[in-house]
Amino acid sequence: MISRITQATTDRLVASDPGLVRLRLGFSAVLSIIVAVLAILPFHQPLTVILVAAIAAMTSAFTVNDETPGQQAVTLVLGLVLGAASLTAASVGSAVPPLDSVVFVLLIFVAVYAQRFGSRGIALGSLSFFLFFFAMFLQTHLKQVPALLLALTIGIAANAVVRFVLLRRHTDAEFLRIRRAFRARLAAVVRAAEDHLAVGGSERTRKRLRRTNARMHESVLLIEDTAPEVIGADSVNRLRRRAIEVELAVQWLTITVQRTCAEDLDEDVRDDLIARMRRFRSLIERDPRELPLISETEEFSKMLVEGSRIDEHAAPGDGVRRALAELALADVRAQRVAEHDVSDAVDDPEDPDEEKSSAFAYDNQTRSAIQAVVGGGLAVLGGELVSSQRWYWAVLTVFVVFIGSSTAGATFVKGVRRLGGTLIGIVGGLVLTLLVSGSVPATLALILVCVFGMVYMARVSQVIMAFFITSMLGLLYSLLGTFSIEVLWIRVAETAVGAAAGVLAAVVIVPVRTRAVMLDDVSALLEELDEFVEKAAGLLSGAENVSVIEKSRDLDRAVDKVRTTIEPLTHPVNLSSRRDYGWHVLTTVETIAFRARHVAARSQAGLLLNEADRLLLYTGRIRENIAVLRKAIGDPGGSGHGTLIRDDGTPVADRIDDPRARSVLTSLGHLDETVIALGRAFGVEATDPEPSGKPKAS
Repeated sequence: MISRITQATTDRLVASDPGLVRLRLGFSAVLSIIVAVLAILPFHQPLTVILVAAIAAMTSAFTVNDETPGQQAVTLVLGLVLGAASLTAASVGSAVPPLDSVVFVLLIFVAVYAQRFGSRGIALGSLSFFLFFFAMFLQTHLKQVPALLLALTIGIAANAVVRFVLLRRHTDAEFLRIRRAFRARLAAVVRAAEDHLAVGGSERTRKRLRRTNARMHESVLLIEDTAPEVIGADSVNRLRRRAIEVELAVQWLTITVQRTCAEDLDEDVRDDLIARMRRFRSLIERDPRELPLISETEEFSKMLVEGSRIDEHAAPGDGVRRALAELALADVRAQRVAEHDVSDAVDDPEDPDEEKSSAFAYDNQTRSAIQAVVGGGLAVLGGELVSSQRWYWAVLTVFVVFIGSSTAGATFVKGVRRLGGTLIGIVGGLVLTLLVSGSVPATLALILVCVFGMVYMARVSQVIMAFFITSMLGLLYSLLGTFSIEVLWIRVAETAVGAAAGVLAAVVIVPVRTRAVMLDDVSALLEELDEFVEKAAGLLSGAENVSVIEKSRDLDRAVDKVRTTIEPLTHPVNLSSRRDYGWHVLTTVETIAFRARHVAARSQAGLLLNEADRLLLYTGRIRENIAVLRKAIGDPGGSGHGTLIRDDGTPVADRIDDPRARSVLTSLGHLDETVIALGRAFGVEATDPEPSGKPKAS
């Protein structure tokens, strides 16, 4: 019993943090602080200077996230230069009160605008902003600048030591941990399918199925991102293909289980299916390195044989049995590629096509930076009314709600989360401060716990992150001897002012509506889809040899962008009828990505060489539908966009003997149906084709 509970808890922890990336970042931040404090103690500096060293170590630990160690080293050096300028400006500004607020607000623009330069821009902007903020929080002055620069150097150097020496990233071990997380998440999906089948289907278990599938998709993407550093470029595309096959097999299992729940099943059949899924889950290895042993078990072989014998006249429950067999086979193939087994190699060329953001452009990121400046100005004015000494809390809130937000809706949601986390953090800070009762060692230990929690939860929950930040600040006030309930409530008031200022600026100043950005993102997704269909047609017809795996992942990234943009519409704080609309759009584009992955996993060069003309006719109609939908989305209020053409009922898959070719073409048909379903969300009608049944080629 205890071992099962321990195993389940371990699986949950591993699955929640694939590769233990967040755990490593959390320990890195804490260890960086410890090293920085120990390094600066021999200089006998005051507490404020020591805290600057700790803050520099902490912020550089969780903001610098470049891909390679060399890039990280460059960012740390640049962070040292910009951080020195930020600390100096804050210390000079403290002597001239209006100057500090002006520089702080201008710094918001720079930090938000820097997001266009990727991870390095975000890191440098955030590092500069937080150092300026903490300099005001600690009330540094001009005479302390030399000591502050020493503390900054020690802090960043401490993080470099931790990053490159003490907690150096080991890609082999990280890749293995990510694969273990994949095993745990795969088991979670199967467990959710068991529960869904056991209760005959319910809304709760359906949501759980969707959530576990989404988490497994995240794990698959992490495997693909880490794989090039571990198994080499030659095997990466094979692993991507196999990973997509596993993901498709998992999604097909969940779909089949849901369909089976709609049928009248005997209790014996239902119990048998649940037992089979439970047995399959027990065969999912916790350690992927054990796979060659487990995959040769008698139960595993029996599962594959039974699945292959199921024909078109299947008995009740056979769909689930076959789906389990396909999942087992796909999983084994993926794990063998991950273990450097190239016996089933299929070459797939790389087709890189990276786009770089322009350094100067008037787009949504520029508008967000302008809104942040205006919001920061309003926060200064409102914050001064609440407290003339702690107005910078309001400006900090403006910065936080605008980082990573490109629409008014996203800013509103982040503001609500920030305020909610701060309110909860007030209670946490008060309780923790009372617990330590003035003990400096205990206070320091709890501060480190809060730092770890803040970094660990930053990518998971903004509410929990804000809770740890507010609790940490309460402990810092206690350490500085300025703690009081009044100070914490001022913190809440300033946060509310900052959130209101940010939302007001986002709504009034060159507003960027969530729906407008969503339309742009969906249009970009359809552009990726059009290119995917074109490349897939070229590959299948033998006209060209391209990587449709890469194209399907480009489509996945476009769907992730839509998911992020559309969140304000689907968030619980949105009580309007647009929630159902948002969910419909999101579900449909996710289905498009699923169908595209199915095509990518099955496509091989020249698979339909003998049917190239019919294939191009078929895919031409799909591309015409995509073009019609893109035109309608680009001009929502216009007319005369045309109509979407449905399949004429005689798909090109007819009279094709090769089951692989039929599977690909059937998936293309499903993809077309999903495009038509997406058209309904934007008011685009669909009609039947001409009586001849021959769609026009594009």
